[in-house]
Amino acid sequence: MLAPAVLLVLAPLTSAAPADALGGPDAKPHWIWADGEATSGQTVRLRKAFPGGPRPKSATLTVASDNQAVVWLDGTKVLSSRSWSEPSRADVTALGGGRSKVLSVEAKNEDGAAAVLVVLDLEYNDGSKKRLVSDSSWKVAPEGVTGAGWTTPGFVGAESWANAKDLGALGVQPWGNVLEKAPSAPGATPADEIELADGYEIELLYSVPKEQQGSWVSMTVDPKGRLIVSDQYGKLYRVTPPPVGEPDGAIDVHPMEVDTGMAHGLLCAFDSLYVMVNDGANSGLYRAKDTDGDDHYDTVEKLQSLNGRGEHGPHAMREGADGRLWVIVGNETKLPEGYNEEESAVKNFAEDLLLPRNPDGNGHATGRLAPGGWIGSCKPDGTDWRIHAAGFRNPYDMAFNAAGELFAFDADMEWDTGTPWYRPTRLNHVVRGAEFGWRYGTGKWPDYYADSVGSVVDLGLGSPTGVEFARGTNFPNPEALFLADWTHGRVFEVTMKPVGATYAATFRTFLSGRPLPVTDLTANPHDGALYMTTGGRRTQSGLYRIRYVGDAAPTEPQEDAVAAVARKTRHMLERGHTGEPVALDALWPHLGSRDRAIRYAARVALERHDVAEWKDEFAHETRPNAVIQAAVALARTGEQADRSLLLDKLNALNFGRLTTEQTLDAMRAYQLAFIRLGGHPDDERAEALAKKLVALTPSPEERVNREAVRLLTYLASHDPIPPSARGVVALAMDRLRNVSTQADQMFYPFMLRNLTGQSALWTGDQYETFFGWLNLAETKYRGGNSFKKFVAQIRKDAVDKLPEGAKTKLADVIDAPAPPADVVEATTRQFVANWQMPDFGDPNAQMDGRDLEAGRRAYQAAKCAQCHRFDGEGGSTGPDLTGVGGRFDARYLLEAILEPSKVVSDQYKAELILTEEGQVYNGRVTAEEDGYVTVRTDPFGGATVDVPTDSILERVPSETSEMPNELVSTLEKSEILDLIAYLREGSPATTSAGATGDGANGEGPVKAGPTR
Repeated sequence: MLAPAVLLVLAPLTSAAPADALGGPDAKPHWIWADGEATSGQTVRLRKAFPGGPRPKSATLTVASDNQAVVWLDGTKVLSSRSWSEPSRADVTALGGGRSKVLSVEAKNEDGAAAVLVVLDLEYNDGSKKRLVSDSSWKVAPEGVTGAGWTTPGFVGAESWANAKDLGALGVQPWGNVLEKAPSAPGATPADEIELADGYEIELLYSVPKEQQGSWVSMTVDPKGRLIVSDQYGKLYRVTPPPVGEPDGAIDVHPMEVDTGMAHGLLCAFDSLYVMVNDGANSGLYRAKDTDGDDHYDTVEKLQSLNGRGEHGPHAMREGADGRLWVIVGNETKLPEGYNEEESAVKNFAEDLLLPRNPDGNGHATGRLAPGGWIGSCKPDGTDWRIHAAGFRNPYDMAFNAAGELFAFDADMEWDTGTPWYRPTRLNHVVRGAEFGWRYGTGKWPDYYADSVGSVVDLGLGSPTGVEFARGTNFPNPEALFLADWTHGRVFEVTMKPVGATYAATFRTFLSGRPLPVTDLTANPHDGALYMTTGGRRTQSGLYRIRYVGDAAPTEPQEDAVAAVARKTRHMLERGHTGEPVALDALWPHLGSRDRAIRYAARVALERHDVAEWKDEFAHETRPNAVIQAAVALARTGEQADRSLLLDKLNALNFGRLTTEQTLDAMRAYQLAFIRLGGHPDDERAEALAKKLVALTPSPEERVNREAVRLLTYLASHDPIPPSARGVVALAMDRLRNVSTQADQMFYPFMLRNLTGQSALWTGDQYETFFGWLNLAETKYRGGNSFKKFVAQIRKDAVDKLPEGAKTKLADVIDAPAPPADVVEATTRQFVANWQMPDFGDPNAQMDGRDLEAGRRAYQAAKCAQCHRFDGEGGSTGPDLTGVGGRFDARYLLEAILEPSKVVSDQYKAELILTEEGQVYNGRVTAEEDGYVTVRTDPFGGATVDVPTDSILERVPSETSEMPNELVSTLEKSEILDLIAYLREGSPATTSAGATGDGANGEGPVKAGPTR
C-alpha cells in the first residue's frame, strides 16, 4: 500500500435527489472505491446527487484521498486532494442552496490500497445542521465510461452506474481517523466576529472560493443594482446579492464573459463599464460596452495605456460632476502620454529639496521622481487627459462629497515610522492644483510647507484602500466618509465640517475584524446598503453587506455660510489654474488671505501669469502673507536675476511679529529661492538671513527650530560661512538634548551630517555627542523596517565628510556600541496613534493604581505647560488645570484632550470673521477699539491682526478649539491614562496661591485652550 485512497467531507448543501441523502450532523463517512481490487494507476469517477433546499449559512467540504482526487460541485471545481493523511478542506457556501445538487469526484490510485472519503457539512440560518457523507449509495462510473457533463446536476447517465464499494467507516485501518488532522476550512471572517458600530448590522454574503475566483480588490454597482467585482489577478464577476431581509435568499455569482480583468478600479458610468487594468504592459484604462442590449458587455477597447504596474500602479475611478472620468494612481505610474499640460492644474513640479536626501535603505521607490502619485481626468472616451493634483504616495481610492469636493486616502511607507520625514496615514482634501509633497527616501515634504497642501485628518498607521461616502445608503449621515485600512482590518468613519475654504474632521473606528483585509467599499442606492470586499495579495476574500438598523433620524447637511463664501472664493481662483488666467487685480488680494487654502489657490493662479506682469506689484507689497506667497511664486517661475528682489522682500519681514504659520511659510520661500534661483546667496544677504534664523531659536514651536536649522545648515555648508551661522552645530546639539520625540531628535543629526567636514564649526565634545546619538539610535531606538538603515546612512555620510585626522581621533566613538552620558535616552518618542475615545473603554474604571510619575513625564512630553498653568507654573493661553481632579472625572478629562472642540468654554472660544474682501480670520478676539477688532490668530506665538470693523461682513463663533487634536499622539495608551490620573490626583485639591484662571472659577478645563 502506498497510502489509503480518497476521503471526502462536504459541509452544507442540497438537491432534488433522494430525500435521505442528507443525514444528521453526526453522520459518519465511509471510505469508498469501485468494486474489485484496486490497481496501480487506477482512476475512479464517483457521483452523489442530493437535494439543494435553502441557501446554507455555511457549507464546508472535506476530502481525503489515497492517493489523489479532484472534486466538483454542480460542475464547478472546488477542491483538489493529494493526501489521505492530510485531508483538504474548502468553503463552498457560495455554491449551496437551490434545486438538485451533485457532488462529483475523480480519484486516482498510485499503488496499493485505494479509497476516497468525503464529508459535506451544512449549517442553516435557523441553526439546524445536516451532513452528506461518502457511503455505498454513491455511484461509480464503469471503467473508461462517463459521458459529457458527468459532473453536472443535469447528467442522466448515472442511473445505470453501480454503487460504490464500502471499505469501512471513518477510523478503519489502514487510514484511521484522518479527520482529526483536517485543517479548518478557509473562508472569510464570519460577520459575528466583526466588531461594528452600534445601530448597524453586517452580513457575510459570500465567502469567495479562492481557488476558483481568486482574491477580490475592486467593486462597482451596475445600473441594475448588481455588483461587478474583480480578482486582483484574474477575471471580473457579476454578483446579484440576495434581497435585503431575506437571509436565505440566493446570491448569484458568475464570471463575466468579457476579455478584461485584473482590475484595481471598476466604474459603471456613461453607459459603459470602465476597467482600470493593473497588469504590467497591459495596464491602462479600458471600456466595455453592451452594444446589442442583451445585458452582457460584448466589446472591450483600451482607451489609454498607463505606464504603471503592481500595487502602486493605476487604481480607482470616479464620475465627476463635470462630466469627466476621474482617475487616481500610485507613485509607480507615470503621467499619461500626450496629456493636456496646458489644461492641467499641476505644472512646474520638481523635487525641491534644499539639502541632499538619502534613499530608502531597502530601496523602496528609489529614483521615482515628482510628481509621484497623481489624480487626473479624461473625457468619457478616454481623450483629453488633465492632471489635477500630485505628490501622493499610493492612494487607492477617492470620493466626491455632495458639494463636489474630492477626498483621497494616502499613507507614507510604514518602513519610515520613527523618522522625522514619516507622515501618518491621512485623509487629503484634493483641491485643484494640490501638491502633497511625497518624495522618495528622506525627501518627503513636511505638510506645513507653503507649496504643499496638508491633511484634513491624520489617522495613524495603516494601508489605505477603499473610500466611500454614505450617500445612497440608509445610514443616518449621508456625508459620513468611510475609509478602509487593509493592514489593520478596519474601516474608519470620518465626519467632516467646513473650516474656511477646506475641511476639518473627526473619526472613529466603524468596524474591525481579524483577519479583515478590506479592499473596497461601495454604496448601493438600489438597496441602501454599503458593500465591502476583503482580499488582496491572494488572501481570502469575502463580500459583506452593511445596513443601518438603528432609530436615528437622517441628518440633513447644515450649510456653513462663511465656509461657503470661502469655498466660492477658492473655486474662483482655481478656475485660473487652467484655461484663461484669473485677472491679477482679482487674485492679488487673496495672496494675503489668512485661509491657507485660499492663498494656496491664489499663488497657483499667480504662477499662470508672466512674472513681468506682477513683479513691480510684488516689490511694493507689504502684507506678510502676500509677500511670502508671491515670493514662493517668484521662486518657482522666475529667473536667477529675480533672486535679489525676492530675498530683500523676505529679509524685510519683521519675523518677530509673524505667526508660526507665516514664519514657516517664509522659511520655505527662502528654500525655494536657493533651490530654483541659483543657489547660495551673496554674503550680505546670507548674513542677514542667518541673523533672523538665530533670533528665532530656540522656539517653543519645534517646527520653527527644525526649519531654522535646515536653512542654517545650508548657509554653513558654503564658503564663506556667514558669521551668524557658525553656531548651527551648537544650536542643533541643544535641540537634540531638549526635544521630546525620537523623530525630532533624529532630524538634527540628519541635518548635521552635511557639516561634519566643516571642522571649524565643531568641538570634540560635539562630535562625540553626534556619533553617540547614532550609537544610541542604532541600539536602543525603535522604528520601521528602514529606520536603522537610515541611521547607518547618516553615519556613513558623516564619516565620509570627516577630515582624516578627525576620523582617527574619533575612531572609538564612531564605532562605539554605547552613547556618551550627555545623550538623553528618555526622549525617544514617535507617532503612536491618533487616539479616539472608543480606544479607551471606560477610563474611570482604569484609574486605580496608575503611575503618577509616568503621568508627570507624559505631561512634560506633551508640552501641556506651554499653554496651561498647573500648580502655579506654565502658560496662560489655555485654562488653568490646577485642581481639575476635584471637579471632573477621568472620562471628562480624556474627552477634553482627545476631542477639544466638543465643548469649548465661551471664555476660550475663537471667532470666524468674514470681510467684504473675502478674507477669513479664525482666532481669539483680544480687543475691540478705535474701529478695529484685534484677532489673535496664533495661540502659540501670540501674533495678532487688526481687522477694520467697517470691513466685517459676518462674525460668528468658531466651533473649533485652538487646542490641537493630536496632543497625545506620541503617547502610549497607558501613558495617557497615567496623565489623566496625574491631573486628577497628582495636583493639589484646590487652586494654588496666585492662580486665578478659569480652572479656579469652575469653568471647563482643557476643553478650550490650545495645548501642545
